[in-house]
Amino acid sequence: MEGPWALSVVLLYCLLLPTPAGSQSSPSPDQRLQMDPDEELSQQHAARAMWEQKAGSARELPPLPRCVRCCEPSDQRFSYPQYQLVPQINMTILKGEKGDRGERGLQGKFGKTGMAGSRGHAGPKGQKGSVGAPGERCKNHYAAFSVGRKKPLHSNDYYQTLIFDTEFVNLYDHFNMFTGKFYCYVPGIYYFSLNVHTWNQKETYLHIMHNGVEVVILYAQVSDRSIMQSQSVMLELREQDEVWVRLYKGERENAVFSDEYDTYITFSGHLIKYSGDP
Repeated sequence: MEGPWALSVVLLYCLLLPTPAGSQSSPSPDQRLQMDPDEELSQQHAARAMWEQKAGSARELPPLPRCVRCCEPSDQRFSYPQYQLVPQINMTILKGEKGDRGERGLQGKFGKTGMAGSRGHAGPKGQKGSVGAPGERCKNHYAAFSVGRKKPLHSNDYYQTLIFDTEFVNLYDHFNMFTGKFYCYVPGIYYFSLNVHTWNQKETYLHIMHNGVEVVILYAQVSDRSIMQSQSVMLELREQDEVWVRLYKGERENAVFSDEYDTYITFSGHLIKYSGDP
């Protein structure tokens, strides 16, 4: 309700405001701009007091809004300050006190590998060292045997191990004369050879065995005359391996010849290289 009431008061104020006789016409806009603000404000207060006397209003009127000039007179226009040079100070010459050492940063990436430098000069010869403690005695490993048979042998219905009755060399008794087998106690590479005399009109059919496996065969066909036949082989043996000669079973007429006066059958072997040697 304050808006319509205030508007009615302003209209009433305009109607009741007296116009003095012989007064001049209202000032032009240029004259208003040249009017002193204090003089204009005093005129507004005088008009308000006259209106209050005539209206006799008991209510308190709202305060008039203060007039604010939005444009300055031409002679009082705002002028921008001229640019003034400000002296510059070189901060690098203002050195302060040394600060505390900061924390170590993360390690950076490795750079590329540079070129190898030239070889340096040989240094002086050092002094002769003291004599060391004597070492252990060199350990040599040996294994060898050579045996023969003076009795002939004919085949039967079973495989037969060739048993030898003559001992030429049996180092450390590694060849068992009762079983006819060589037992390996020194692992390594061995060389074996077998020599027999065939029987005329009969085949000769034997194998050199390694742990029950046929390794090489010694064979001679039926002939009108007897001949000497031989076979040899190298084997890599482990400890407790066994090597022997076996006569084939009696599916055929199979035999080896010998007599009590001469030795026609021989079996020999020896160690070539110990497995523990470099």
